[in-house]
Amino acid sequence: MESKIDLNLLNMACFMVFSFIYVVSFSQAVSQETEAVHLKEIPASDTVKQKNLETYIVHLSLPVGVSSAQLEDLENWYHSYLPKTTTGFNDASRIVYSYLNVVAGFAARLSPEEVKEMEKKEGFVYARPQKILALHTTHSPNFLGLHKNFGFWPDSGYGKGVIVGVLDTGITPGHPSFNDEGLSPPPAKWKGKCELKGAACNNKLIGARNFVSNVPGLPVDVEGHGTHTASTAAGNFVQDANVFGNANGTAVGMAPHAHLAIYKVCSENGCAESDMLAAIDTAVEEGVDVLSLSIGAGGGNPIPFFNDGIAIGAFGAIQKGVFVSCSAGNSGPESASVSNEAPWILTVGASTTDRNIRATAVLENNSEFDGESPFQPKNFTNRLLPLVYAGEVSGDQSASLCAPESLDNADVRGKVVLCERGGGIGRINKGQTVKDAGGAAMILMNEETDGYSTLVDAHVLPATHVSFAAGQAIKAYINSTSTPTASILFRGTVIGVKDAPVVASFSSRGPSLASPGTLKPDIIGPGVSILAAWPISVENNTNTKSTFNVISGTSMSCPHLSGIAALLRSAHPDWSPAAIKSAIMTTANFLNVNNGLILDERKLPADVFAVGAGHVNPSKATNPGLVYDIQPDDYIPYLCGLGYTDKQIAIIVPRHVTCATISSIPEAQLNYPSFSIQLGSTNKTYTRTVTNVGKATSAYHFDIGLIPGVDVHVHPTTLNFTEVKQQKTYQVSFGRSDTSISNTYVQGAIKWVSNEHTVRSPISIELI
Repeated sequence: MESKIDLNLLNMACFMVFSFIYVVSFSQAVSQETEAVHLKEIPASDTVKQKNLETYIVHLSLPVGVSSAQLEDLENWYHSYLPKTTTGFNDASRIVYSYLNVVAGFAARLSPEEVKEMEKKEGFVYARPQKILALHTTHSPNFLGLHKNFGFWPDSGYGKGVIVGVLDTGITPGHPSFNDEGLSPPPAKWKGKCELKGAACNNKLIGARNFVSNVPGLPVDVEGHGTHTASTAAGNFVQDANVFGNANGTAVGMAPHAHLAIYKVCSENGCAESDMLAAIDTAVEEGVDVLSLSIGAGGGNPIPFFNDGIAIGAFGAIQKGVFVSCSAGNSGPESASVSNEAPWILTVGASTTDRNIRATAVLENNSEFDGESPFQPKNFTNRLLPLVYAGEVSGDQSASLCAPESLDNADVRGKVVLCERGGGIGRINKGQTVKDAGGAAMILMNEETDGYSTLVDAHVLPATHVSFAAGQAIKAYINSTSTPTASILFRGTVIGVKDAPVVASFSSRGPSLASPGTLKPDIIGPGVSILAAWPISVENNTNTKSTFNVISGTSMSCPHLSGIAALLRSAHPDWSPAAIKSAIMTTANFLNVNNGLILDERKLPADVFAVGAGHVNPSKATNPGLVYDIQPDDYIPYLCGLGYTDKQIAIIVPRHVTCATISSIPEAQLNYPSFSIQLGSTNKTYTRTVTNVGKATSAYHFDIGLIPGVDVHVHPTTLNFTEVKQQKTYQVSFGRSDTSISNTYVQGAIKWVSNEHTVRSPISIELI
């Protein structure tokens, strides 16, 4: 069957742009039969024997001549860019994917020399080798104030009718978290497919597809990561969920009545950009409302957005009204380590909840150090056992890290072993090393950079994970006596931990290197010791399908925010992705449960580069009062202001842009719900526009606290609204009040306050 492409957007672009070459964004109106063709992966050609082929992502500008083309003509036009084979024909099998919705171009296996030849062809914009990216609950809904029978959850219909697309390692069909009790059929707009066998899909799991190009097969999850993130975002209610009997309760995702569409793009070898772009392209076409990507490049290296596959795909998605949530990365607490920095993405850091699964290290000198572990065997001895530091019982240089086999010749049998984190060795693997050597238990101590951040892992032996300070004290005790002894006291699940939420040590930090004028991360959410669905039992229980695991990462906080965005989309279907993002940010909590400042892993006040706007508050986000809205075209002056060339911007948008005819803006002038600026001796003024989404008649007054060394002035100081969706613009000027303060960052927040709302925007100022 041959289907035509809806090229309305292309025709419009042809009308508006004077050049005979155009970059276009195709509409979603492509049939399922057509979609199956244009995103079909084709095996590598047997005729191509070069060893230096790799997958390139190629961006093109389409000529006017294809405006009435059918899919086959477009495919042939893409093929015309490929090198000639010895047979004289284009080697069409070199194409991996052809993109229609979020990218104008294709992915193909090419050599560097072939790319150079391709650059000479008319319509060529840019090509680069794809990057391989990395993968970055029973209690968190309650901690976030979501209650089953009252409040925001029932008011939003639990996300009813919203489709959440999850790009990850696949899914575990048949898991209780993906039952469809209480769910209606998917909305009529859904055009997706289920590649799982039999009746594995239902009204909860409405689609599942595999895009891992080098691993053909079903989109089944063998890693666990995708199952965990999908159930966190939109898993249905499952009673009596627990791990080793701890953290027991009802497991449920943020949007339990939203639909899930799964796109497998990652394997144990990582996540290929070409696969990910193909999945985003398809997800947008199939009708998802929210995209959740717990994926990203390593932080610390400035990647311009035109070289960032996630940024490019996400821009194409928001152009079609799809909200995109991404993990900030797990490279913290290093400064400037945040990834997924584009302002059209919600960038999510990780924090704790007020729940611990407590395991206390008890020493013979009566010292006790609280740590965490879910594996708490009831038959573990309560008597003190010999205690040793792994680094002192073996001649192996990696013994202190409890690296595999490093303790094989050490005398640890029947002893409690103190191990250090780090070395690129998994925490559970360290315990396995101790167990293999005959150790009775493990105390795992943090590295100094991890401070007081402790994590819950499904350990293979009795264990506890303690802070760096606790580990140092235990080391000192070992060195103070010839017969050190210790035990572990298992205390079970503890609710109501003070000072929650605390920023996780691993959560990546700003400032953004790709766009310093945009404050990142945007928000923090639960990402430490999150219980969610898992493909297999971590307890080796083969008699249950109700399998869960507790893991940590910004990969866990991202789907929390994806699910909350689904709730907001359900409650406010007319809100743009930027409006949803603004509502989440301006209503965030900047204080902890004790009304103190949110702390970091050092137990010090966390700065804006750790928390962004603060910790998400879903119930407040549904009624923010005002929002900072941004339309997709509003990002173009911003991109020009970044100094990108017209060609580079065309890779992102994608359409022809001429910055010379556009009034470019500084990064901080974007209508963003936060401020990130540099301030020298010259005052700087920025404009913001807010939209009233609260009561028609409302008045807001300006409020700001002291920012060291900075004067702040706002005009006007009062905003009066008479209509819903009415917009008001204000200007805020920053000047130096103390020039002796320099080469540092200071922070604060602007607040617009009414009788019912506080609309808060965080500020970061680099004094230069």
